[in-house]
Amino acid sequence: MHVKERQVGDRRRLAGAIRRERDALRRDRLRAVLLALDGAEAEEIAARIGRSRRSVQDWVYRYRDGGIERIHPPRRPGRTPKLPREREAELRARLDAGPRPEDGVCTLRGRDVVRILEREFGVKYTLDGVYDLLERLGYRCLAPRPRHENHDPEAQRKFREEVAPFLSARCGVWGVGTAGGSASSSWTRPASGSRGR
Repeated sequence: MHVKERQVGDRRRLAGAIRRERDALRRDRLRAVLLALDGAEAEEIAARIGRSRRSVQDWVYRYRDGGIERIHPPRRPGRTPKLPREREAELRARLDAGPRPEDGVCTLRGRDVVRILEREFGVKYTLDGVYDLLERLGYRCLAPRPRHENHDPEAQRKFREEVAPFLSARCGVWGVGTAGGSASSSWTRPASGSRGR
């Protein structure tokens, strides 16, 4: 194919790609090449698209040496996850089954998952790393506290109605049995317990 014919075809492809592209940097790469095909110099292109002259030259050279497909560098793969993808289903099954007697807890929290991953899967995660992993696997960090298997709703009602008002009035806790507040009331920062740390 003649160079001029190729450039005419490429101009159409570039114009269409520019209209469709949502990523600003990738769009600017395409625009730089299109402007160069129209005869603009590197400094002029750089000024028009707000990029460096060196970058414009690199993009145009990539096009010259390999066509439109070479304008964008290949996408870099992300970091390899510590827990191999093929073991994610195994972790899901382990978590969905709930705690085992050897876990020593009634519900699994983030630090328990850190321990399970190290002991049973042979991978070390930080607590933040575990939360990222769980979110990627579709788990949510907020869950109601579990009820003890021997909880007694009647005893809880009796405590709330008969004992708690007496305690709150005596201690000055704001909003439970008193009209005022107390400077010693404790407050929790929003989200301080959101991940069960």
